[in-house]
Amino acid sequence: MAKGKRKVPGLNGSSMADISFIMLIFFLVTTSMDTDRGLHVRLPNPPEEQELQDPPKIRKRNSLIVNVNMNNQILVTQGEKQAVEVEISELRTIAKEFIANPEDKVDYPEKHAVELPAPFGVQMVTDKHVISLQTDRATNYDTYFQVENELYGAYNELRDELARKTFGRPFVQCTEDQQMACRQYYKCMISEAEPRTYNQH
Repeated sequence: MAKGKRKVPGLNGSSMADISFIMLIFFLVTTSMDTDRGLHVRLPNPPEEQELQDPPKIRKRNSLIVNVNMNNQILVTQGEKQAVEVEISELRTIAKEFIANPEDKVDYPEKHAVELPAPFGVQMVTDKHVISLQTDRATNYDTYFQVENELYGAYNELRDELARKTFGRPFVQCTEDQQMACRQYYKCMISEAEPRTYNQH
């Protein structure tokens, strides 16, 4: 006599939706999300009404224009000089020399006597210089990010060198007052224009 076929018991799938939901929540909680890259920038105070009506005139020698075109080429124009193409690796050195003007060159930013916080007192600084960063709408973001990083890095290195020379310690280890004095000595004067479409160089 033939034996009857046994029925294979089926799996109860009624709780699968609950299990899937719990696992989804688990992975959302435990997975680290990628964070956007960027630079911490301290924005200036809002301009006074008079400043909005009468923008200050900038002398040619006080301006350094950094233009990143649609081909991600970096062109630097300093004062009356012709624009020259530079590599990203050269940009920080160029900016540092422009900001500090250590040899007081006539074609670099002019120096003025300014009363600074202690212990500096009255110092000759280039407080009216401006670095203008201009980009094309087609500029690669990574190139823009690297250029911006080099420009802000120039200020950071100058402040660090000043802190080591004056206070005998790196800028990051200085007190809040000491850091503020170094920032006043080398004011960050970077102006970023709205991206636009430039002619190809």
